[in-house]
Amino acid sequence: MTESNDLLDRVFRHARTPNGFIDKPVSIELLREIYELTKMGPTSMNTQPTRYVFLTTEAAKARLMPALMPGNVQKVRQAPVVAIVATDTRFYEFMPQVFPHNPNAQAMFEGNPALATGTATRNGTLGSAYFMVAARALGLDCGPMSGFDAAKVNAEFFPDGRWQVNYLLNLGHGDPAGLFERSPRLGFDQVSVLL
Repeated sequence: MTESNDLLDRVFRHARTPNGFIDKPVSIELLREIYELTKMGPTSMNTQPTRYVFLTTEAAKARLMPALMPGNVQKVRQAPVVAIVATDTRFYEFMPQVFPHNPNAQAMFEGNPALATGTATRNGTLGSAYFMVAARALGLDCGPMSGFDAAKVNAEFFPDGRWQVNYLLNLGHGDPAGLFERSPRLGFDQVSVLL
């Protein structure tokens, strides 16, 4: 039980969103390990539409800078890795591989753009949440960000339009000196209806 509580503390109770990072690298091997856990999380019909572009160099991060709101520039500079978390708008092309027991799955999404878009959006976000949980479980801190111009990110990194940015995610080892007090969370009765 203690090991389980330690993991829950690391992933949820004690985990914090960093405002800065210490100078400690994040290896490609660790990113691969995080993904190997992430891909096991459930998505509807096993669609797995989440995609990642990992910015690991200053040159790569410089391409992102024009799209950032000013408050996020320093966070991106300090982060050892910045993930552009994206959604594959044509995720359904992989359905024969990921959902082989339904040979009509690909055609179902290809013929229904509204269904494909909704499925991609929901499950792309869901898949990336697994990524953050896995990253925290393996010792990294995560800083998800919405303060950017999505059109600029898409134009710079996804000019063919197939992938679309969802949000940005700073990854590394957080600097505790930059943490704010934990913000309040809503209570169960504020967010739930029992029927």
